Amino acid sequence: MSASTKKKMRQAAREAGNDKKAIAAQKEAELKAKSRRRWTLGTIAVVLLIALILFLNSGYLYKNTTAVSIGDENYSPAQVNYHYANQYFNLANQYGSYASVMGLDTSAGISGLDEQSCPMIEEGTWKDYLLDVAKVNMVQIQAVKGYAAENGISLTDEEKAAVDAEFASIEEFAKSQGYSNAGNFFAANYGNGVTEKLAREAGYESALVSKAITAFGETLVYTDAELEEKYDSFNGEMDYYDYAYYYVVAESVDDGEGNMAATDETKAEAQAKADQILDLYLAEENEDVEARLNAALSEAGVEAECTRSLTAGQSLGTYKDWVMAQSEAGEATVVANPAGTGFYVVAFIAHNDNDYALANARHILVMAAADENGQYTDEAKAEAKAKAEEIYAQWQAGEATEESFAQLANELSEDTGSNTNGGLYENIQKGQMVEEFDAFCFGGHKSGDTGIVYGESAGYAGYHVIYFVGEGENCRDYIARTQLENEDAQAWMDELVSPYEAVDGFWMKLVG
Repeated sequence: MSASTKKKMRQAAREAGNDKKAIAAQKEAELKAKSRRRWTLGTIAVVLLIALILFLNSGYLYKNTTAVSIGDENYSPAQVNYHYANQYFNLANQYGSYASVMGLDTSAGISGLDEQSCPMIEEGTWKDYLLDVAKVNMVQIQAVKGYAAENGISLTDEEKAAVDAEFASIEEFAKSQGYSNAGNFFAANYGNGVTEKLAREAGYESALVSKAITAFGETLVYTDAELEEKYDSFNGEMDYYDYAYYYVVAESVDDGEGNMAATDETKAEAQAKADQILDLYLAEENEDVEARLNAALSEAGVEAECTRSLTAGQSLGTYKDWVMAQSEAGEATVVANPAGTGFYVVAFIAHNDNDYALANARHILVMAAADENGQYTDEAKAEAKAKAEEIYAQWQAGEATEESFAQLANELSEDTGSNTNGGLYENIQKGQMVEEFDAFCFGGHKSGDTGIVYGESAGYAGYHVIYFVGEGENCRDYIARTQLENEDAQAWMDELVSPYEAVDGFWMKLVG
């Protein structure tokens, strides 16, 4: 091949783009273009990912999608989260440390509920159970809101202000717990999407529902005849029975295979001991039934005392039929438990048919400080008594009215159950309070009488400064009316909620 021919072929190749340098340049250009496209697509993906993260963090899905529909109302995941969390906190606060007895571990908060099986349902977790309870509550709220609208019931400006005041205290509490504001507190404790605004709106809603229920309750009026008929229908189940008893248990012995159980012989011995105690009791003539039974126990060689109890008929145990059939103080008998492994020596004291006036009273509780062993020393009790006397003197030196007493109760009482309502307890029944408080309330006092009494229970020891407000309604009527109101309110609620149903939406998956 001549030189001129080769030259022409190279020229043709260059023109056709097949020259080695041209091909290499073309490949390099293609790689750069592909790299630019890859970089552009990667950048777009990163930007979209960032946008998605920001979108999810904004809570849009939690606030603007539907988790549950009830009638014409759609509830967002955030709203359901609020009601779900409320049910959890209500349960945790109600049972406190005893929640563990129900199988609920509160150490992990709401986040741990979907990993704990719940004994309240046949199969499922605490999350499942509390979500179901929350939805039932939401249905009731929706139904009562409908009732309020139909009957022109709404919140006044003052009632809304009361809700706002509650949220002002929540704001203070949130800051005391290290949160910058109430919104952060709700977000951290109530779940995704829950804001202070959402919680406040739920507060208004709750206040409206309470107002509507109260309005319905005010329509329930019963005649004296209806109240008497209702109480009589209880057939003594609501009456109270005062009695003393001692339980003789049959000894359990080893059957030779490592199993401990009562035998026919030990059962017979236990029954013989119970019969002996009864015979000794009947031989005594002391009118003090409790002391009489204790004397019989001592004479029978039992190093223990009997138990005295004031119990409603519906709550009596094995000896229920016998106790409810008695009318004479001092009657006694032996009653075996169903298995025959134990025997009750029971002595009847009195039957209270609740035909008395209830009591209304205010009090200021001053608690004695417990020592490191949980005991109350005489010194601690004396300090509490001195403080109670100072408070009493302070009240006497002032206006000495019920209103001024209520104000002091709100300021100084250590009873968390009444120190926000002026120390007031209404419709107190016999046996409801500690012995000394009870004795004051039913000691024949008239309205305005005051005094200081000692009180002690499993949870406290201290002194009560008491202001007797006056007598309430007859206890029988109160019990009957309360039962009728509960029954009628339940029937009303059942009818209200019947058209409603909670239907889960696609975004229910975001709840919890």
